[in-house]
Amino acid sequence: MLVGRYLLTGALVASLWPSEAFAATLDGANMRLGWAVPFAGMLLSIAVFPLVAPHFWEHHQGKIAAVWGALTAIPLALFVGSAEVTRALVHTALLEYIPFILLLLALFTVAGGIVLRGNLHGSPALNTALLALGALLASVIGTTGASMVMIRPVIRANDDRRHNAHVIVFFIFLVSNIGGSLTPLGDPPLFLGFLRGVDFFWTTRHLAAETAFAAGILLVIFFCIDAYLYRREGRIKPDPTPDNPLRISGGINFVLMAVIIAAILLSASLKLGSFEVLGTHVAMENVLRDAVMVCVVFVSLALTPRRDHEANGFSWGPIVEVAKLFAAIFVTIIPVLAMLNAGRSGVFGPLVAMVTNADGVPNNVAYFWLTGLLSSFLDNAPTYLVFFELAGGDPQRLMTDGALTLAAISAGAVFMGANSYIGNAPNFMVYAIAKKSGVRMPSFFGYMVWSAMMLLPTFALVALVFFR
Repeated sequence: MLVGRYLLTGALVASLWPSEAFAATLDGANMRLGWAVPFAGMLLSIAVFPLVAPHFWEHHQGKIAAVWGALTAIPLALFVGSAEVTRALVHTALLEYIPFILLLLALFTVAGGIVLRGNLHGSPALNTALLALGALLASVIGTTGASMVMIRPVIRANDDRRHNAHVIVFFIFLVSNIGGSLTPLGDPPLFLGFLRGVDFFWTTRHLAAETAFAAGILLVIFFCIDAYLYRREGRIKPDPTPDNPLRISGGINFVLMAVIIAAILLSASLKLGSFEVLGTHVAMENVLRDAVMVCVVFVSLALTPRRDHEANGFSWGPIVEVAKLFAAIFVTIIPVLAMLNAGRSGVFGPLVAMVTNADGVPNNVAYFWLTGLLSSFLDNAPTYLVFFELAGGDPQRLMTDGALTLAAISAGAVFMGANSYIGNAPNFMVYAIAKKSGVRMPSFFGYMVWSAMMLLPTFALVALVFFR
């Protein structure tokens, strides 16, 4: 056993040990595949632990994330130098992690104060309309926000139905994923793209047709399934929940949502100067944007009645979990992005070949499917970053000459987060709320039967129509 441990340690060191040219810089062309192990381990931890050891994960996820982060930062400090690693960490924290978490925090807090009260009766037409409304709302208040606002009214509307699990499954497809593809507010991958320089309304212009096409197909399929099951149920018994009129509480949070959008748009258009922190240039307009996010959180908490938060089951647990996990993701992805930036000359050369045709033109269908399938089981935000860098990482070029490639990456990351319960954060939250409310939700693999039957053919049509 002792010899085996030494051999394993030696193999790991050999996989990390840099070539001669790899000195005091993150030169991805001279980094070996072992540097990607902590990133892969972090993503696999997020995917596997909640399923096989949920209680252990709940109590120790922060420690696990810290271990993976340390397995990246400490070897980098040893092989590259502490000064270079510090600069890389500061750059990642100030320009990506902090803005990312503050936006999620603001959206999470604001959405948690919006409550749709009252009760509706879940006919096929009404259910279809609710799913369509939730999908539209997802690009305004995010997939997490729209899911939390809409899931309880949808469950209440269908609590007298014998067959209602399919409603929640399609809710995850449309509201928790596909609907969030039109703005950086909609889904974390798109906000990371915005932080990298993609225009705020770029996805609105370039993914509108793909989103409408996919959502339209799924809404038609849902209506047909729901109408068939509704007829099979025969006469629906009286709805057990009180027949209260529909109304919205927490209206101040809609104003705060407009403040969030305005802050993001202004940060992209204003030029207020910059300052430097350990080699990282920080724009003052971005500091102002992040300060607005913090203010929005405090204003929302001060003005939202406690009963509205209680009606939504609001707690800080989910956002604290996201902050801990993404801190490790942003650290472990640093060497991975450096290797991807090396293109064909780096260890990810074969992956570059998979998404590039023989004539050097990007294979957009491959970008769509590879980004999407990885986003089905790994977190879609870092997956988006990986393929964004693989496509060149230059937002100005990707928004123009590479527009179809960027659209394929964006659609794959957002759409295919719906392929499994763990593809996007709201999926499992919706599953947990529905199950707690008495809905007989399919198992992990049962859900994937639904996604394989409904989503994969839809995505095949999307690829055929838009990305060939």
